Amino acid sequence: MTQVILDISRLISRVRYSTPSGVDRVEMAYARGLLGIYGEDLAFAAVHPTGVYGRLRRSAALAYLDELEQRWSHQDDNPRQRSLPSVLPWLVRLLPTRRGVGSAPGAVYLQVSPHHLINTDKVRTILRREQARFMVMVHDLIPIEFPEYARPSGAEQHRRRMNTVAELADAVIVNSAATGASLTRWIETEGNGIAPPPIHVALLGTERLAPAAPEPSPDGRPYFLCLGTIEPRKNHLLLLHLWRHLAETMPASEVPRLVIVGRRGWENEQVVDLLERCPALKCHVEEINNCPDARLSALLRGARTLVMPSFAEGYGMPLAEALSVGTPALCSDLDALREVGGEIPRFLDPLDGPSWRTAVLDYAVQGLDFRAQLQRLPKWHNPSWAEHMVIVARVIEDLKVKRPS
Repeated sequence: MTQVILDISRLISRVRYSTPSGVDRVEMAYARGLLGIYGEDLAFAAVHPTGVYGRLRRSAALAYLDELEQRWSHQDDNPRQRSLPSVLPWLVRLLPTRRGVGSAPGAVYLQVSPHHLINTDKVRTILRREQARFMVMVHDLIPIEFPEYARPSGAEQHRRRMNTVAELADAVIVNSAATGASLTRWIETEGNGIAPPPIHVALLGTERLAPAAPEPSPDGRPYFLCLGTIEPRKNHLLLLHLWRHLAETMPASEVPRLVIVGRRGWENEQVVDLLERCPALKCHVEEINNCPDARLSALLRGARTLVMPSFAEGYGMPLAEALSVGTPALCSDLDALREVGGEIPRFLDPLDGPSWRTAVLDYAVQGLDFRAQLQRLPKWHNPSWAEHMVIVARVIEDLKVKRPS
């Protein structure tokens, strides 16, 4: 009998894309991990792009997961966004059905993306139809806590999602204790007297990077790697102003290179202006907007250091990926990043430009600070999806024996 119902609405909504987001990868990891634990006792469900909710035919869901993973591993051979006519066959195959809905009272309905959490009534209806307990993952509360870094409507939309979590969740998985603390504070202050549901911390598993030889610098200079969407909270401005200063005060041959990997996001006019119009940066900064997994692996392995001067993070996957291949990191002193990195990285204030300059220059020449981090690196614990899923399965076991209220 079905014990777990996994919602894969997010993956279906991404049917036209060949490049996965971080949330896409998490939903895929849950699909694979839960299949390994529950096998035939795992069912797939979704809110289809047409708005219809239901169960998915198992054969279609499994074939689609294989299709997505194949796309992700061959990003350089695929268009970034496919035409609607080309994906219509998948949308038809993945149309949900009523068959099986409500057939397993007491099952656990699990959603790990924010896909339709904005619609509390829809989620409530799904749970009632399925007669299921609700387990959900919360990735961060950044749009609420730092609305200045979100789209204009982002804070209100995220409040609606968190209201759904507060009202309906029987258990919550968070990717860091920092996220858990943020969620608890928000529910206690904004939840209209609702007690926070049980919250369980499970660090995300570090994606295994594709095998690759380290990518060398074209001119032999060391390069620093910044990985993530170009948006205000990632604080690319600090790095670009620092590199402009280095370019203006040092011989060109001694300035390390900066490689920025990430799509251009929103409200980033100043960053784009510097990237496109600042003469001092032309020979020292490279921007890569679409980077296949194989090249990203090579860049991470070849970088002198990962630089991550973010103002806010819910987790910090780039940090985990860098440390997993032995690449040191300079990053902001944030609780979530300390959870990921432990005592290994060098932590810096994201507003302290002089300290970042000192650190970058030390790491560029493999100075004392750089060598000290290399000595710490072997002590880093690499979070795995297996460890994550052990926690998830334990929470499921606690829930699935309980009847929904």
